[in-house]
Amino acid sequence: MKKKILTTEILIYENSENFTKAEIALIGKAKEAVKRAYAPYSQFFVGASVLLKNGEIISGNNQENAAYPSGLCAERVALFYANSLYPDVAVEALAVTVFTKNDFLETPAPPCGACRQVMLETEIRFKTPMKIFLVGKKQIYVIENAKSLLPIHFDKDLLE
Repeated sequence: MKKKILTTEILIYENSENFTKAEIALIGKAKEAVKRAYAPYSQFFVGASVLLKNGEIISGNNQENAAYPSGLCAERVALFYANSLYPDVAVEALAVTVFTKNDFLETPAPPCGACRQVMLETEIRFKTPMKIFLVGKKQIYVIENAKSLLPIHFDKDLLE
């Protein structure tokens, strides 16, 4: 038997003072996107924004449906919308935040597995790592790339 140990490095910040202006704007856009989320069932409002290599910031939010599998997470809405508007422009960073019970979550919420897979595919598509900001009220988690969130992943190599 062999053993493989996987680790993920997450940088934890208590504020955004070390972030670039573009990263601060990205986080602000994710917080704004929360206000437009449609989450009448869970009351778990998620906002996401994507910073593209061309400097554009595209936002998205979760869209629920009474038939739960028919809804879509904020991360995928933002990534798919960005890719539909700018199909040839790489994603530089993604920010995600959650608002529930009349406030933002204290600590960041992690993305679901489906969103992690889409983030990974976006990195593969553009051959560029995507920095991920998971934003809470008291902490911001920074992950250097989507592969770190999904260390054992399914990709095109398995299809060949």
